[in-house]
Amino acid sequence: MPSQKQHELERRKEPPEQSIWWSKLSLAQKFSASSLGKFGYELLFIRNEEARSIAVLQCNAGIAVITEDGEINTSPEIELRALG
Repeated sequence: MPSQKQHELERRKEPPEQSIWWSKLSLAQKFSASSLGKFGYELLFIRNEEARSIAVLQCNAGIAVITEDGEINTSPEIELRALG
């Protein structure tokens, strides 16, 4: 049985297109998310704010957001709820 760490490493190798959220991204967001994916960021979810979608990605403890126009912010003022 693979360890938790092995499972996490295998999951990181999945292309971002495997994310259930991928199809909901704008084309500009897909390009930006692919760029961030090279640095280990994973698409977590999409948040709708003021009638615009914001893609939220995470890498270790770091959070990044991508606007519909593809603008990346790696220091967003966003808080994630703890899971579990």
